[in-house]
Amino acid sequence: MQNQNIDVMAVKNMNPTHDEGKVAEAIEHITAKFPSDIFLWSALGTLATAATLFTQGKRTEGLLVGQWAAPLLILGLYNKLVKLEGSD
Repeated sequence: MQNQNIDVMAVKNMNPTHDEGKVAEAIEHITAKFPSDIFLWSALGTLATAATLFTQGKRTEGLLVGQWAAPLLILGLYNKLVKLEGSD
């Protein structure tokens, strides 16, 4: 039990000031320029493309493309949170 406490304390002390890394700051700076709607429309576009592929008999390709919607929506949510709350 005591070893677990030491590990938790070590993790807490890794970044005590809660600073962002240089890569995260660069990504947030670039993506903050994108309108949030672009992620929503991209996700809807992938779903429409997936439905089209699926109806054309390209089931595997349609399933693959359809799975892109969730990551796009998550990126849009991340983008929105960074805009509202800031990176720091």
